[in-house]
Amino acid sequence: MSVGAGGRGRLSRRWVADQVPVPWLPDGGEFLHSWDPVRLSLQVQYAICGSFDLAYNGGGEPVQIRVISQRQAIPSRYLEQIFQRLRRAGLIRSKRGPGGGYTLARPPSEISLREIVEALEGPLSEALLMDAPGNGPNPGFRPDFVWSALAERLSEALAATSLDSLCRQAAIADLPRANPDAPMYFI
Repeated sequence: MSVGAGGRGRLSRRWVADQVPVPWLPDGGEFLHSWDPVRLSLQVQYAICGSFDLAYNGGGEPVQIRVISQRQAIPSRYLEQIFQRLRRAGLIRSKRGPGGGYTLARPPSEISLREIVEALEGPLSEALLMDAPGNGPNPGFRPDFVWSALAERLSEALAATSLDSLCRQAAIADLPRANPDAPMYFI
């Protein structure tokens, strides 16, 4: 699912038919089907990169969209649309006029990746839903019970990762900072 109704992005999943006969299933199982790895949409990737840039390079001061766009190699008009959604979700603030730009609405330690993903995708429990049973071959043999458990585990992992932890990991990896005098993240 790449884009759903109303322009809402979804976690991307591509259906791949392996065409492997399974002798213990009725009719030889026809074909087994598997999923390619789940990928976050480009919109979510950009939202995480833009939010990270505000946390890592912003220093609490407003940063212009053009500057973030250049540092993160994101088209500025697209980033502006993404930031509007993050602003509506209460994750970032905007300031107009001279010296204006974007800042985080809360400290980086209080903003999780889950909040960023859900600001763009909606609840993860809905983003990872399978199509309704009955679609595709042998719907009775699908493990539909796994999607809610997978959504919960992914949600927990994203909730446990804050922008602050990303900044600390970036500092450990020696990721260059836009302003070398900005606050450092130590472990």
